[in-house]
Formats: sequence, structure tokens, C-alpha cells
Amino acid sequence: MDLRIDCRNIAMAPRWKTSVEQYMEKLQKGFTDVTHARVTLEKNLHHKKGRVATVQVVLSVRGATMTANKTEKTFEEAIKAAFLAVGRELKAHRGKQKSTEVRLPPAPLTGVIDSLNRAQGHGFILIEGGDRVYFHQNAVHGVDFETLEEGTRVSFNVEQGDKGLQATTVNRPPRLPRSATRTPE
Repeated sequence: MDLRIDCRNIAMAPRWKTSVEQYMEKLQKGFTDVTHARVTLEKNLHHKKGRVATVQVVLSVRGATMTANKTEKTFEEAIKAAFLAVGRELKAHRGKQKSTEVRLPPAPLTGVIDSLNRAQGHGFILIEGGDRVYFHQNAVHGVDFETLEEGTRVSFNVEQGDKGLQATTVNRPPRLPRSATRTPE
């Protein structure tokens, strides 16, 4: 890991450099993917009283850059505050990385319409193994519910409902390309 420490408007005190290196060492124990760090200590010449010590910490990790900029009365306080802030940013970034999951839609099942009740707007699909799956007319996509007939082949997604399995979407099965339907000669 590349660490660069700079000072502006003030000479570097050995205790500040040691403090920065110690905080950086602690930070690296929890976050091993930090590739670059730049810490800048700056004395604010415009303030005669109060907060005159500013510390900026910039960290590079794979895919992101974290920055913390803190101004305090002393450089020791500013160093501590800046490293605490950038540590919180790293934790938040790590949490976002962990929570990012790619969900693929489930592969649709196929079956045959077993029965329809047009008056009540629902039906049942017979699937392999003899089980029946309930579906409502609102789950039908790409085809009109009124044109469905018993024996029609359909593809569908399923979930557990209050009274058993139910189809969340019902579609005509995808058509295979002509080359896939030909038999070899």
C-alpha cells in the first residue's frame, strides 16, 4: 500500500507522522484492499483562534475513493477525527458491496392448462408429476385469458400461496428456432 503524507503551511512534526502511520496501520488491519492513501496536514492561516488544524485523508480501494476532511484545534484531534470518519466511510462502502447481490429470475416451469373457470377468472395448470398449480387471469401475459383452452401448453413462474402453489406469471412457452426443431436426416 502506498502512503503519502504532506504538510502545508507548517513543518511536519515527528509525532504527527507517527500518529498517521499508526492510524493507517489500524485501518489496514480491517480493510486490506486499500491501495493508496494520501494524508495532508494543513495549518489554516486565516484563523488566529480556534480550529486551525485541518487533516484530509484520501483512500483508494478497488472501485472507490474515500475522503475525510476534518478541522480541529490540534493536529492530533484532527488526525483522529479524519481517520474515524474515513473508517466509517469504508465500513459503509463494504456494507454496500456485501448487500449487492445479483438475482436471476427463476427458470420458468412448463405445463398444460388442466382446467379453466372463465366466469371466476382463474384456472389450473397440470405440471409434471401430476401436481396442479392455480393461476389467476391477471397472471396471464402475452396472450388473452379468454383465448386460453384446456390442453394449451404454457410456461410459468410459481410461488407458494395461501392455499398452495400459484403461478405468478403465465406465458406461452418460448418458441424454438427452426433449426432446433428439425430432425437430423
